[in-house]
Amino acid sequence: MNRSHQVTSEHEFITTESQLASLVERLEQHDSLGFDTEFVSEHTYRSHLCLIQVAAGDELAVIDTLKVQELDPFWRLMTDPRRTTVVHAGREEMGFILHAIGERPAHLFDVQVAAGLVDHDYPAGYASIVRRVLGQPTNKGETRTDWRKRPLTPAQIEYALDDVRHLDALWKTLEARLEERGRTAWMQEEMLSWMDGVSASFTRKRWRRVSGLNGLNRRELAIARELWHWRDSLAESRDMPPKRVLRDDLLVELSKRKNTDPQQISAVRGMQRSDFRHILPQIADAIERGLALPEDELPGGERHKAPPPQLNVLGQFLATAVGGLCRQLEIAPSLVGTASDMRELLAYKLGHGKDDTPPALTCGWRAEVVGDLIDDLLAGQASLRISDLTSRDPLVIDRTENHSPPEDASN
Repeated sequence: MNRSHQVTSEHEFITTESQLASLVERLEQHDSLGFDTEFVSEHTYRSHLCLIQVAAGDELAVIDTLKVQELDPFWRLMTDPRRTTVVHAGREEMGFILHAIGERPAHLFDVQVAAGLVDHDYPAGYASIVRRVLGQPTNKGETRTDWRKRPLTPAQIEYALDDVRHLDALWKTLEARLEERGRTAWMQEEMLSWMDGVSASFTRKRWRRVSGLNGLNRRELAIARELWHWRDSLAESRDMPPKRVLRDDLLVELSKRKNTDPQQISAVRGMQRSDFRHILPQIADAIERGLALPEDELPGGERHKAPPPQLNVLGQFLATAVGGLCRQLEIAPSLVGTASDMRELLAYKLGHGKDDTPPALTCGWRAEVVGDLIDDLLAGQASLRISDLTSRDPLVIDRTENHSPPEDASN
């Protein structure tokens, strides 16, 4: 029995590995492909992949990942250096590739990033980019679909396909705009940096993201770190969200109490769940490891000079000035840097940085865009004033003699 069916004459629905093999063979003939995924992330350790939509040339297909389990041939299409992979806000998509085969796409083009390099808005939604760049509408229904449920309706499949059917046109249009403005190298640099960040987010243990760590001393931080590692390992083995194993507030409270007695641990408010009885010894062991850690191995021991209070004011001022420049150059200010990035830059210049890593605004294309402006503003060789209250960009940057504004890379 043929389990594949056509949603419409040009959309193939893939439900078997043999059909996937045939699709991969056809996709290999193309030098680019766009893809998107539908997933559910609320109930599992990692996002549960439910559907892959793919578009390349005249090919438009949906892969039912609840029925097709062996997806490596598809993922490896994207590691071929002869092929460009096109996505929108592709963090989760890249995560699926990394987890499946441990490799990155050879050439990744995220239309959300590209749009931010030639437009004012970042991060922009897919529908917004399609409308602004291509002047076309998109399907806005089915946003609350549970993609694990089968069968999928034709409306659900059409909604999913809408997320890829415009990717090729967006890629070609945005690539041309980047080329026209001399920003192709910026895009390549940003995508490499973006992939580094995404890879790190999926591989680095981020225990410091636990809510409520501020105010803990070094020993308590060590206990919190041990509890985090234990919680993360157990959550992965049970395929459940880590906070369902142990809430952040309970993790912090146990770190403060420093008690390794299972009875005392169970007496903490919120620790009375019946399933906790089986893991209390593991919790006690994790706390004991934190207590036993040598003093010179405790986290949070770095000491830095407190940043001066004017950093907040100066950060906001620089962000406003940089935002005005970005709008003139048609680059999204939020892609260049936030007020927090400005404060980080100021702290670095004033010797209050947290480490020796240069801030993002001092590197690559960002330094090319705003480096001179920031240096001139800090040196008093440029100023910001209000020009026309009725203008969309009422702020004007005045520079002293012999200091010219930066030119667009396309000039």
